[in-house]
Amino acid sequence: MKKRILIPTDFSKNAFNAVKYAMELYKREFCEFIILHTYYHSGYSKDNFLIPEPTEEAHKAAKNKSEERMERLKLQMGLYEKNDKHDFQFRSEFGSFFDVLKRTIEQEDVKLVVMGTRGETDDNTVILGSNTVNAMEKIRNCPVFGIPANTVYKDPNEIVFPTSFKTHYKERELETLVEISRLTNAPIRILHVKKGKQLSEDQEKNKALLEQILDAAEFTHHKLYDIDLQEGVRCFVQSRESEMIAFVNKKHNFFGSIFSNPMVKELGMHTTVPLLAMHDLRN
Repeated sequence: MKKRILIPTDFSKNAFNAVKYAMELYKREFCEFIILHTYYHSGYSKDNFLIPEPTEEAHKAAKNKSEERMERLKLQMGLYEKNDKHDFQFRSEFGSFFDVLKRTIEQEDVKLVVMGTRGETDDNTVILGSNTVNAMEKIRNCPVFGIPANTVYKDPNEIVFPTSFKTHYKERELETLVEISRLTNAPIRILHVKKGKQLSEDQEKNKALLEQILDAAEFTHHKLYDIDLQEGVRCFVQSRESEMIAFVNKKHNFFGSIFSNPMVKELGMHTTVPLLAMHDLRN
């Protein structure tokens, strides 16, 4: 069965760039790409009975517009060389972005979501688009890969993987990280920001388990001492000119501790580093 990869689009340049990035990353793999556009009526909420449902004419107009733009996207993609290992589905669906996204992931057994990190405006003042940040936080049963604007695909020189060693990982949680490392021959740099203490017995066990899971990939260990976590990750990535970051979002506060401002601002606006968000599958 082909790996199913879901790529939401709002027809912006950044969204199209995410499509190209995913196609290039998986160029040697058998994949089925689902290109999804969701359309909704501004102001309408199915949970608010005070707002009337959109008329049939308004619904039809929104549907037609979405389908017309999807046809133009198909033509645009037709300019690229065909890969016999890749199949494509193009879908325009009515509903809120996250409702449709979650339903599609569950129904189609999607293994990865790839998104551009800015929205339709391609506004340079926007950091990580709200949809991308929310997807990284809320989509729990599938990794989300955020591709910054104007990132031209190249095999990353390395993948930085920050960890506290305080929780144990499962092999399934890190499948995508190991896969991308294998596809690109990019070594994984395990980064631990220490607060001056030795690792506990549990942390040592978790470290050993992580090494066992990553055994199929090349990896090295790195430490930073007595520095704020987000600042440590930022400095490490910048000083080494690392070209990808991957992390497991174990809990909401872990995501916040690493990718809250100024981390998101720094990564989202001033670098072109793709972000791979994986998840604790027990949550």
